[in-house]
Amino acid sequence: MPEPVKQWWARRQFSRGRAVPYEVGTYRAGWAAYPELIRQYHPELNHGIALSQIPLAADVLLCWECPLGHRFAATPAEQRERPRQVRRRSAWCPECSALARPQPVVLGEARAIPRKPRRPAPALCTKTPDLPTGTAFVSECAPRPASAAEGRLRAELAAQIEFDAAVNAVKVSRPFFRHIEVWPDIVFPELRVALEYDTVGRHGLEHVGKRQDADLRKDRALRAAGWEVIRIRTGKLELLGPHDLALSSVSGKSVARIIDELRAIRGALLVDAYLR
Repeated sequence: MPEPVKQWWARRQFSRGRAVPYEVGTYRAGWAAYPELIRQYHPELNHGIALSQIPLAADVLLCWECPLGHRFAATPAEQRERPRQVRRRSAWCPECSALARPQPVVLGEARAIPRKPRRPAPALCTKTPDLPTGTAFVSECAPRPASAAEGRLRAELAAQIEFDAAVNAVKVSRPFFRHIEVWPDIVFPELRVALEYDTVGRHGLEHVGKRQDADLRKDRALRAAGWEVIRIRTGKLELLGPHDLALSSVSGKSVARIIDELRAIRGALLVDAYLR
């Protein structure tokens, strides 16, 4: 039967007739195969007896301490068996092993399933000026136009109707990703209408799937701020809103249709006042 290390040491002193039955380092080669046990053993917890003074087969209870600070008593044989089939290879401590062991499921018993900790929400950009909701302004966060066709459309519109081409953002009431502003492709501040030019892109992935969901979310944010949206949908993109236009290219006819849609939204009297 295992005995405490102090009693075992005293008995070995008596049976061998020595004050130090085993010199330090006697069993160092045997314990070298168990580096985790060497890390968990502390002589100060075992009356100053070093691990290399204890035979691997000794029937003695030793005190061990795992990296998490759990202390427990076990014989050398028990500790050497634990990394195999008794416990997971990464759990040499009984308390750690109990925490890692899957709990049995009892049918009909309600158990709370712990939630994964939520990731903190990203902080909102602080560069948006303190303006009333629905105000159009020049944003330093707005991306540069990425489409050459969008640039041609802006130039064609500027030749037909007056608007400030430098204005590129609208203040909204609720966050849009990390901002409280949105960046339409073309902004008509006086008419409070945003124009978007949508294509499927080079690889056919633009403005479809999740990106289409983001477009709809952007439209809702603009309409909640008192604006209306016209989307130019090219290719096979379906229309998303009541004022969207299906166009194949940028041309004079395209600009005429956009101006007609502006009249339908804000009235011919107001829109014609800005025509050149």
